Amino acid sequence: MTTVSIIGKGNMGSAIGAIVAAGGNSVQVVGRDTSDPITGDIVVLAVPHFAIDEIVAARGADLAGRIVVDITNPLNFETFDSLVVPADGSRASELAKALPDSRVLKAFNTNFAATLAQKTIGGLPTTVLIAGDDEPAKQALADVVRAGGLNAVDAGRLARARELESLGFLQLTAAVGEQIGWTGGFALVAA
Repeated sequence: MTTVSIIGKGNMGSAIGAIVAAGGNSVQVVGRDTSDPITGDIVVLAVPHFAIDEIVAARGADLAGRIVVDITNPLNFETFDSLVVPADGSRASELAKALPDSRVLKAFNTNFAATLAQKTIGGLPTTVLIAGDDEPAKQALADVVRAGGLNAVDAGRLARARELESLGFLQLTAAVGEQIGWTGGFALVAA
C-alpha cells in the first residue's frame, strides 16, 4: 500500500484523494498552512501555482526524498491570457530546481476535478498524463492512478511539463470561456 499526502483541500485535492482511496491506498490530507507532519511517499501539491513557493519554503526539508507531484497550471490569474513561466520552462521544472532532493513529477494538470471524480470524459476513461525524470517515481504514481480506476500515460521527461502546462492552460481557458464544460476537456485515445 502506498501513502499519498495531499497538500491542499480544494476540489482537485478531494478528487485525487478519492482516486487514491479507491485503489486501496492510504490518503493524508494536509492544509497548506499547517505544520502537520507529512507521511506520504508521494506528495501531491493540490494548490494554486503561486502557493508552491511558500510550501517549498516551509516544507522543503519534509519533501526531501519523496515523490512530489505538481498539478498546477501557472497561468496569469489577473488576465487569464498567458502562462507566467518562461516559454522554454515550466512551473514543474522550477519546482525541481527548488527541491533537488525530491523526485518531481507533473501530473493531473490536464484534468478537471469532475473528470477525475467521474473517471470518464466524453465516454472514455479519464487519462492522467505524467511527466518526470525519475522512472520509478512515474511508475509509482501510475500504479496509484491505475489502481484508482483511471488510465495513466507516461508523457516523457520533466521537460514535457512545458507542453502539459500549455495544454492545461488551453483547456482552462476553454472552460472559463464556456466553450467546454467543467466535465469536458481533452481525452486521450490509444489506438
